[in-house]
Amino acid sequence: MTVTYTARVAKARFGGFSKLLLLWRGSIYKLLWRELLCFLGLFMALSAAYRFVLTEEQKRYFEKLVLYCDRYASLIPVSFVLGFYVTLVVHRWWNQYLSMPLTDALMCVVVGTVHGHDERGRLYRRTLMRYAGLSGVLILRSVSTAVFKRFPTIDHVVEAGFMTREERKKFENLNSSYNKYWVPCVWFCNLAAQARREGRIRDNGAFKLLLEELNVFRSKCGMLFHYDWISVPLVYTQVVTIAVYSYFLACLIGRQFLDPAQGYKDHDLDLCVPIFTLLQFFFYAGWLKVAEQLINPFGEDDDDFETNFLIDRCFQVSMLAVDEMYDDLAMLEKDLYWDAAEARAPYTAATAFLMQQPSFQGSTFDITLAKEDMQFQRQDGLEAPLNEAHGDFLQRLLPVGTGMGTGGLLGRRVPLLRRKNSHVSEESMAASCACAGAPDGAVPECGCEGPLVDLGQPEPESEPITGPESPALVPAPRAPSEPLTVVPLSGTRGPAPPWLPSPIGEEEESLA
Repeated sequence: MTVTYTARVAKARFGGFSKLLLLWRGSIYKLLWRELLCFLGLFMALSAAYRFVLTEEQKRYFEKLVLYCDRYASLIPVSFVLGFYVTLVVHRWWNQYLSMPLTDALMCVVVGTVHGHDERGRLYRRTLMRYAGLSGVLILRSVSTAVFKRFPTIDHVVEAGFMTREERKKFENLNSSYNKYWVPCVWFCNLAAQARREGRIRDNGAFKLLLEELNVFRSKCGMLFHYDWISVPLVYTQVVTIAVYSYFLACLIGRQFLDPAQGYKDHDLDLCVPIFTLLQFFFYAGWLKVAEQLINPFGEDDDDFETNFLIDRCFQVSMLAVDEMYDDLAMLEKDLYWDAAEARAPYTAATAFLMQQPSFQGSTFDITLAKEDMQFQRQDGLEAPLNEAHGDFLQRLLPVGTGMGTGGLLGRRVPLLRRKNSHVSEESMAASCACAGAPDGAVPECGCEGPLVDLGQPEPESEPITGPESPALVPAPRAPSEPLTVVPLSGTRGPAPPWLPSPIGEEEESLA
């Protein structure tokens, strides 16, 4: 049975784990005390033989052997090998728990999709959940010794009510040499299809949802089977076990206390009990015992999974959900905070202090800045207000230069503006070109062929153009010898035309 100590460590305090050290059930002491006593007994036997049995010549030879073992025992990578192994085993152990075939999600889908208050509707729902529970029992009795002891044969499964005698005949008549835990899942699919044909499942979407949830349940059963079939590679387990045992076999000799009179290095003290060697054995051998217990959590150790409890719980809860709780709703009524503008549940006297704590607003909420650091800074040394500076944005953005030809930035921007603002005339767009500053009679270099419009005068309202082939967007034909009429910009500019994009929009268009 699983050892639960969560409530004992609900609050971190000084020496919070000290009470856990006195627990015996599920503890490391219960797992390791035999190995620890065996190691200590062998160590003390060698120490007694060195002190009282060996001759002086034999003692000198034994001392050389102790120094040799102590020097080379550190070459065994116990921490490295054992650390990776335990990490792998713990990860595998948790994944096996996540693969436990729990029926909670499936029962919620069954109660929401299989309808009918009559006896047949009830029979459908209960039988579907019984098939799911039967599949879980079959796979758990294949991997768990505790469940197998409870259901050693199929007859026990029939007598327990998970399978009828007719279903047992079909189960045994199915000719397959493999594990048949998946058979009840197929029965589930067939019964769900029959319920769909009868209209108990009202649409294909609900039927699809039911089968998808069943596939999730079946995949968990399959994962348990594969975890039981594919173990951690045996060579890895053997390497770890040999590394730990060989290391402490070398420590039996290499950690012996030698006669201080001989003057050996690091042997100035003579004790009978190797305290730190015992601690090292406790940690390393205990680590190996942890992996030994977790590598198969479906046994009968103290911290193994409660498989029989899970079977009983899932079977009872699933039958309650699909039978007695089907379409069982309490009367709808207004909640306690119906008219409250700010709903907040009350606190008890033990938790009233939580009401005084402010809610979290963000990690930068408490940052303070000086008043002068919060002033906006003008760009390009302009001292005018922001709205006036924005009116001059077009003139500053589009300077007159030799590199602003048809293939330049302006040549790419104008077609983009034309696509985004199809109601803008060609003449109004031409006013934003660099050729606005060209002298009279000069041929513009930006590729604009229409007359320029004075930005200082309001544009006449025109009807929106809906199609890309509207005549308003096509410049009027001009003879090659006909001079180009250019209207110079007035000295005072008015506000920017409304069709001008924002600076951010222009940057995006130039990048495009």
